[in-house]
Amino acid sequence: MLAIMRKELADYFNSIRFLVLFLLVLVASGFGLYAVQQGIRATLEASKTVTSSGFVFLALFTSYYQNIPPLAFSLSLIVPIVGIALGFDAINSERTGGTMSRILSQPVYRDSVFNGKFLAGIITMTIMVGTTLLLVAGYGLRMIGVPPTAYEIIRLFIYLVITVIYGAFWMALAMLFSVIFRRAAGSLLIPIAFFLVLFFFWVMLGLGPAIANALVPVGSESTLETQIKNAELQMTLLRISPSYLFQEAFIMLLVPVSKGLGIITVAQADYMIQNPLSLGQSLLVIWPHVVGLISLSAICFGISYIVFMKQEIRAT
Repeated sequence: MLAIMRKELADYFNSIRFLVLFLLVLVASGFGLYAVQQGIRATLEASKTVTSSGFVFLALFTSYYQNIPPLAFSLSLIVPIVGIALGFDAINSERTGGTMSRILSQPVYRDSVFNGKFLAGIITMTIMVGTTLLLVAGYGLRMIGVPPTAYEIIRLFIYLVITVIYGAFWMALAMLFSVIFRRAAGSLLIPIAFFLVLFFFWVMLGLGPAIANALVPVGSESTLETQIKNAELQMTLLRISPSYLFQEAFIMLLVPVSKGLGIITVAQADYMIQNPLSLGQSLLVIWPHVVGLISLSAICFGISYIVFMKQEIRAT
C-alpha cells in the first residue's frame, strides 16, 4: 500500500491538476487575507467579548469585508472541489488506460491499490489546507501583532482535522462514482451535481424554510410556537447537507462566543453568561456534526471499497 501511495503522491505533485488546485487554494487565501486586512477591526469591535478574552487570532479566519467571505467559508466551498478533483478518476482512469490489470498482475493486493489512492488524496488535501491556514496565520500574526494562545492553536488544529474529514467525504463520493462509471465524465459530473444541490440550493438559496412551512402550516397553535417549529424543522432539513454541518462546526470552533446552534430566544439569551465557551463545551456542541461527517465519509468509502473488490477487471 505504501508503494501505491508514494506513486499516487508523485503523480499528484507532478500533474497540472495539482498546480491548478493549489493556485485555487492560494487565490482563496489571498481573498481571505484581504478580507482580514479590511474587516478585522470591524469584527473585533462588533465582538468585544472576543477581544477582552484574547481570541484575536481566530478572528483572522472569520473576518469578512463587504461581499468578500471569510477564509473559513471559502474553504467550505473549495475543499469539496479539491476532493472531487482528486478522486473522480482515481479508478476508471487506470481501467481505461489498461494499467489496472497490469498493477493487479503484480504481487499487489487489490485493497492496497484502493487504500493507497485514497490515502494519497487525503495527504494531498491536508497539505493544501494546512498551507492555506499557515499562510493566513503567518501573515495575520505580522499584521495584528498578537500571538495566539494555546486554546486558539488547538481550536485551529481541530478545525484542520474537521476540514480534512469534510474533504474526505467528497473524495470518497467521487471515488465511488469512479468505481461505478468507466468514463471520467460521468464520475465527475455526478459528484459536482451533488455538491451544487447540497451546497447552493440547501444552504444559500434557503429551500429549507419553504419546505418547513409546507410541512408545519400555521394552525390552531400560536404564531411563535409555529415559527419555532418551522425553524427547528428548517435546521433539521439543512443538516442533511454535509456543507451545512461543516459550516456549523467551524462556527463553533472559530467563534468561541457562539452559545449554541439551536434556536435561542431572547428570554434564554438574557440568562446566558457573556463569556466564550470553553474548548470542551464547543466540542460537545459540534460532536454530532463531526460524527455525521465521519459516518458519511465511511459509508461512501465502504460502498466504493466493496464495489471495487467485487468488480471483474480484465486486460484490455
